[in-house]
Amino acid sequence: MLISLHVKNLALIEEAEVLFGPGLNILTGETGAGKSILIGSVNLALGAKADKDIIRTGAEFGLVELVFQSSDQELMAKMEELDLPVEEDGTVIISRKIQPMRSVSKINGETVTSKQIKELAEFLIDIHGQHEHQSLLHKKKHLEILDAFAGEEVTSLLLKVEQEYKEYRQLQQQMDEENLDEVSRKKELDLALFELEEILDAQVTLGEDEELEAKYRKMVHSQKIGDAACLAYRMTGYEDESAGGSSIGRALREIRNVSNLDEGIADLESQLLEIDGLLNDFNRDLSQYISDLEFDPEDFQRVENRLNLLNHLKNKYGQSLEQVLAYAQDRQNQVDKLNDFEFYMQNLQKQLSEQKAMLDADCKLLTDTRRNAAKALEEILKQALEDLNFLSVNFKIDFKAKEPSLNGADDVEFLISTNPGESVKSLANVASGGELSRIMLAIKTVLANKDSIDTLIFDEIDAGISGKTAWKVAEKLGRLGQAHQVICITHLPQIAAMADDHFEIAKSATDSSTVTEITHLKEEQALEELARLLGSDTLSEAALSNAREMKQQAINQKGK
Repeated sequence: MLISLHVKNLALIEEAEVLFGPGLNILTGETGAGKSILIGSVNLALGAKADKDIIRTGAEFGLVELVFQSSDQELMAKMEELDLPVEEDGTVIISRKIQPMRSVSKINGETVTSKQIKELAEFLIDIHGQHEHQSLLHKKKHLEILDAFAGEEVTSLLLKVEQEYKEYRQLQQQMDEENLDEVSRKKELDLALFELEEILDAQVTLGEDEELEAKYRKMVHSQKIGDAACLAYRMTGYEDESAGGSSIGRALREIRNVSNLDEGIADLESQLLEIDGLLNDFNRDLSQYISDLEFDPEDFQRVENRLNLLNHLKNKYGQSLEQVLAYAQDRQNQVDKLNDFEFYMQNLQKQLSEQKAMLDADCKLLTDTRRNAAKALEEILKQALEDLNFLSVNFKIDFKAKEPSLNGADDVEFLISTNPGESVKSLANVASGGELSRIMLAIKTVLANKDSIDTLIFDEIDAGISGKTAWKVAEKLGRLGQAHQVICITHLPQIAAMADDHFEIAKSATDSSTVTEITHLKEEQALEELARLLGSDTLSEAALSNAREMKQQAINQKGK
């Protein structure tokens, strides 16, 4: 769950820290006090786009830090997959420092990208913004909700359908590209034959370019190599008195004359004798190397021409001889295909038909699985909507077939009727803004019981409702808070009364600035805030009595 939220230098917030509890956390305050800024800061920490104007006037940077604690194994596995530090106690700290020109995000001290944060956030928190219920007007959202409810069975089928559809489209595209007329096919065949023949005629051998380049380099520098070798031969030989061989020979004779006088000098004689032998061998090998170092103009021309041919092939068909030979094989395949094009197209058509049959079969299986899940979702959502004061509600999930795509062959739409005797219709034609908000709450509640996300945030879920309906929404949030951590911004006293932890967000002005502060309310302070939400201008005993009565009613509802 979300343990704490720390905000510094963002908009009206100079610095604030909120320590959330389990269950239902309620945030209330006057309009314009900064409630949405607080929830907005959570979104900022989770990778939302940051406007530089969000930084508090006069501050150099803004900071948001979220501290979560979770024992969810899927979350830990995701962190390991993202190569992020994993704390033994399950603590996950997400922070974002926002500066005018850049921002830096970190998870457990490790710098991360927005993409990494968003991937991880899916396991930690679900945020329902002020206008998210409007997404229910789009049928694409309906399919997402149904699939989320259906769970793993649909997820695995979706992955299979997605892969099969990609393979089907690839074969289909291949069919379209290969469907050549006679003239185009002959032109393509002639080109393939020409390129294949050019490579085959060269009789390429792997590695020969490297051998030839070494030989060519030696030939090009043969004069320089020869001069250096001859000089080294003279300096290490025996013909010149000052050469190395002659000098070592004289030194050996001098040592030999006295070697019988001391054992130590005898050992030195042996070492010098070995040196003389090594130098003699080297001088002889160098002489042979010089003898072999003959420049043959014809051989040089042959090597140069061969290298030019191989380099021409590499420039034209690949960066290496391996790639040139691979290109030749590709051209051979193309020649074989075009020489028997009718058979090739028949085989391709067969593959396409088989792939389409496989795709259709798995799309049907996906549809059947979705339909079974839809029946269950219809009943559960109908009950959830009745719990939210839809007095007469009929909820249906309509299926229409469509051409297979990445997400199957189903066009799904939620239909609803909220009045007795009326047929079900599209949400866009029936539901008001307040009704959409309640429908989304019902959906969130149903889905929350299907996943392991600990923390749910609702930003003004109470839009467009009041009275008895407000109590119904409050009851739903209260029950939801028994299984999850729920953080909710509200204007309604009925919902605020359900709070396990109540926070007040207030704005105050000084001579130089305006600041927003967040206070965790104690029992008596929470009653005073309830009295204000009930519309009391003054904290009279009557107003507080009404607040106490409402709080007790909420406690009684929770106990049911």
